[in-house]
Amino acid sequence: MTTINKLEKALSSAKGLSADLKTFSMDTNDQNAKQMFNMLSTNAENMAQMLQNRVNYVKNEEPQYNQQQ
Repeated sequence: MTTINKLEKALSSAKGLSADLKTFSMDTNDQNAKQMFNMLSTNAENMAQMLQNRVNYVKNEEPQYNQQQ
């Protein structure tokens, strides 16, 4: 598995985690749990954004990765 594949897999996982955590937040009536899930979702969104930035950087620096798409 190439570096770009690993990064894109991690990016997808972070986005999925964020969505799951948002769902958990909506599914609970416990305000402490809701707040925790929202905070964790925001953290996962931040990770996803950092990973997206890295994917973009790698694609710009390593043009051969653009040919795999």
